[in-house]
Amino acid sequence: MMMRAFLFLLVGIVPLKAQILEPAKWSTTTSKSSINAGEEVDLIFNVKIDADWYLYSSEFPCEDGPIKTTFNFQPNAGYQLVGGIVPINPVDKYDDIFECDVKIFKKTAQFIQKVKILSTSAVIKGDYEYQVCTEVDGRCVPGDGEFSFTNFQVNGDASTSQNNDTNGEIKQDEAVVQTTTNSDNKGPYIDESILDGENTLSDESFLGYLVFAFLLGLTSLVTPCVFPMIPMTVTFFLKEGQSRSTGVRKAVAFGVSIILIYTLAGTVFAFALGAEGLNALATHWAPNLFVFVIFIVFALSFLGLFEINAPHQLVNRVDQQAEKGGWIGVFFMAATLVLVSFSCTIPIVGNVVVLAAGGHVMKPILAMFFYALAFAIPFTLFAIFPEWIKGLPKSGGWLNSVKVTLGFLELALCLKFFSIADQAYHWGLLDRDTNLTIWIVVFVLLGFYFLGKIRLPHDSPVEKVTVGRLFLAIATFSFVVYLIPGLWGAPLKALAGYIPPKYTLDFDLVSEEGTGTVYAGCEQPKYAEFLHLPHGLNGYFDYDQALACARQQNKPLFIDFTGHGCTNCREMEAVVWSDPQVLKRLQNDYVIVALYVDDKTELPESEWFTSSYDGKVKKTLGKQNADLQIANLENNAQPFYVLVGEDEKVLAWPYGYDKNPEKFVRFLDSGVKKYRELYR
Repeated sequence: MMMRAFLFLLVGIVPLKAQILEPAKWSTTTSKSSINAGEEVDLIFNVKIDADWYLYSSEFPCEDGPIKTTFNFQPNAGYQLVGGIVPINPVDKYDDIFECDVKIFKKTAQFIQKVKILSTSAVIKGDYEYQVCTEVDGRCVPGDGEFSFTNFQVNGDASTSQNNDTNGEIKQDEAVVQTTTNSDNKGPYIDESILDGENTLSDESFLGYLVFAFLLGLTSLVTPCVFPMIPMTVTFFLKEGQSRSTGVRKAVAFGVSIILIYTLAGTVFAFALGAEGLNALATHWAPNLFVFVIFIVFALSFLGLFEINAPHQLVNRVDQQAEKGGWIGVFFMAATLVLVSFSCTIPIVGNVVVLAAGGHVMKPILAMFFYALAFAIPFTLFAIFPEWIKGLPKSGGWLNSVKVTLGFLELALCLKFFSIADQAYHWGLLDRDTNLTIWIVVFVLLGFYFLGKIRLPHDSPVEKVTVGRLFLAIATFSFVVYLIPGLWGAPLKALAGYIPPKYTLDFDLVSEEGTGTVYAGCEQPKYAEFLHLPHGLNGYFDYDQALACARQQNKPLFIDFTGHGCTNCREMEAVVWSDPQVLKRLQNDYVIVALYVDDKTELPESEWFTSSYDGKVKKTLGKQNADLQIANLENNAQPFYVLVGEDEKVLAWPYGYDKNPEKFVRFLDSGVKKYRELYR
């Protein structure tokens, strides 16, 4: 009998032990690893919950329902609690068993308790109780555990650190919560478990650059330096008397060589500077003023004042290699084409690289590839089908007209680069009306040039105005008429990314200035004397200020990562933000903060910090904003729109460059909906 009991007990040990369930695993951390006495620190409780199980939160209205998660702190003279425990983003659930509404966590849970450290002898210990249930068969498991926070160091005693209030506590709904992804970093972060739908970031901006580069590659073909090279190229491939199959292979190799040479230049350029260097190129005063001057020089060259040529010795040496024939000769023939076309293609290639360099290393590389692809395809086709050469128009005065037209356009485009530096450093030298005045004069002169009223060096006489020239003149003068109302405040949406912002106008008849008061009870915004929001919107330019106001107003925060040199940002503001439905939501549903990532305003030394991302000290407003975006959201593109809740969790997938107002409205509405689910 005793033996049977012993065997029963022995056999029963394993199944009995196998039934012990632990669906919730607890861990603790703190928001700071080192703290001075008198300061506050967040105690963070993290819970990992098994699949198909859920944990009841610490607060919900159902009093006679399931066991709530509770925390008991052992009293200690070294610290005091500040407010109550704060559950981070539990979800609502109707409990069928208890017939009441509860709040639960799935997969992960987090609770935060703020405490004030009073002395170096602070000892924070306690215990917790909780209950988890499974959705599979309805089983529930109560649990408990103990905690002890020993992973932070206290420096110094607090002699006069007591709060002025009675008990040093704040209300629970005023407690400031921290991020869960990196407790040492402030700022927004994405928790994919709370986001619905797919990532809606648009690639339109990126594809737009590639299309732009491809079109400029085609434009280069009709410049005087390049067009005459087409028959020369065909002659090179015909003179060897090779078979057609060999000629086709060499023609393809010739096109590939052109692409390699141009793309290699873009690759070296991109990786020599890197993402941070390319962003500096796009916004720093030195490269922008350099490009401004270079564009003027190229414009004067296109207009016929002088010629820009590659060094003759270099051209001759490369040409000698091309004459050797064979596959090496094909490559050097391509190099000769690139060098001979230097004076006409380099200004355009420079446009591709500079305009593509907005912070992405891959943009200039791929932009150069697509430019070279468009540039190489016609040469390759003419080399394969040399009989096509008979159908081309003969070189003549029309080619110089193309060159002169590009010169006028260069004069207009150069102001963009001066404007970027002017806005980033707040010089106030090139405002909107000055820029528009110069453009009006330039395009009026271009219109008269199309009509033959202006003749420049190397131009052939215009004995009669062709239909083509007439239509070009009509288009140019129509553009001038479009520009003129902009001098008095017309929005000029089509040009929003290429001219200074509207607030720089000296005389604005349709002003959209804000009221000057952001929100009742909130602080006046920092940097508002030189930073502005469009369409009369009120908001902030400092993340901490805006987040505090959003919490006070019980509204989600709309973060606009933008830049002075961001063309697409201005287009989004002009085309999308101006939509009545979008504007209404921005005005009423959100607190807005515009974070300029390229602003050069240097901050007081007390506000400097060392980035956890790259270890560099961030001293300027722009670098701090850029670091906030990169370190927390792993993104450095602009525009970049982020909707954030009270605890800094992102409410919906961030939104990029997409000029569809309806999609933007859905984006804003999804953020408001998620905010209400989580915080109300």
